Amino acid sequence: MRRLAPQVLGVLARRFGDFDAAEDAVQEALLAATTQWPEQGLPGNPRGWLIQVAARRMTEQVRSEQARRRREGLAALRVPSDRQSAPPADSEHETDRDDTLAVLFMCCHPALTPTSAIALTLRSVGGLTTAQIAHAFMMPEATMAQRISRAKQRIRTSGVPFRLPTREEWPHRLHSVLHVLYLIFNEGYASSTGPDLQRVELSQEAIRLARAVRELLPDDCEVAGLLALMLLTDARRPARTGPGGEVVPLAEQDRGRWDGTAIAEGVALITDTLAKGAVGPYQLQAAIAAVHDEAERVEDTDWPQILALYGLLERMSDNPMISLNRAVAAAMVHGPATGLEMLQALDADGRLAGHHRLHAARAHLLEMAGERSAAAESYRLAANLTTSVPERHYLTTRAARLTASGRQPPP
Repeated sequence: MRRLAPQVLGVLARRFGDFDAAEDAVQEALLAATTQWPEQGLPGNPRGWLIQVAARRMTEQVRSEQARRRREGLAALRVPSDRQSAPPADSEHETDRDDTLAVLFMCCHPALTPTSAIALTLRSVGGLTTAQIAHAFMMPEATMAQRISRAKQRIRTSGVPFRLPTREEWPHRLHSVLHVLYLIFNEGYASSTGPDLQRVELSQEAIRLARAVRELLPDDCEVAGLLALMLLTDARRPARTGPGGEVVPLAEQDRGRWDGTAIAEGVALITDTLAKGAVGPYQLQAAIAAVHDEAERVEDTDWPQILALYGLLERMSDNPMISLNRAVAAAMVHGPATGLEMLQALDADGRLAGHHRLHAARAHLLEMAGERSAAAESYRLAANLTTSVPERHYLTTRAARLTASGRQPPP
């Protein structure tokens, strides 16, 4: 249902021309499916079933509005005729058309601010909750809820056309589209909340959509860079969790379980793209991922190259997470004291205030430096801040091990 939701939303938005109402109708159809499908069985054409139910909800809503406001002319334009009514649940009709990309680009319309466009798209295409989106932007949930609400209102009143952009419109939307796909992938690869470390359906959908965008723009280096980054990162997914779903850090992963096919495709993509000239942030991140993936053992990792790439990336993007990763890379090259000194500069960055990754990185570097007590305290602080159950368990366990080892008498 998560995969079908944006496709159904696209059909409804295209047919009725009301994005906000279409989103509500799709949510009602999904709710109906969760209650009816377990009892009645999966329909032969689930997407057609959802379109039929959602279209019926929208038709009822428009007719109710017609009666209340007496706007027969407008209602006649918005309500499909009998010939255009929703297809039978098992009909193939227009349900074969995947409108996810059209929804993606409509939400990323330049009439919206970049943050609002990205947030709205994460809700409509990615299926992320407001809390998850707020976490990605490092802002309060209430603030993000207001932005999403205003974005939907702007879509409703602006008359944004439901279609893929023209060639001239691409430059104004592509940045937001790529950022949306990047955030959807990240949420799937490392879920910010809940009992599971990964939400594979999200990361796989992000990869699918990135491939679709690349088919439309085969010569765009950043589109290729983002797809390469996703492939090279997702290749490690089989080794990221243990038998019980516990977190396995990169340094301890069985690299024989990594997806060699995905790595080969990702390396080929980024190698070809970097040779074309202009380099963007997604290409640099993909290059970093390739350096990790090409190391047969953790000891073989080319940390000086990774540090240099993070330095270039930091100059391009004012993102504290990049600075955080650069500090860790610097520690691997020059020692933990260097990395810890770099982290001090991030303590004053309000965007990372209360973020568990800052404390987790500090704990890791303190552990490298042999400061077990301080490392354990930072691990516990990070564990208290994360909303991911597997990450909390990993951080708590790490702290407990350091505390226990610190109590042992010296040999």
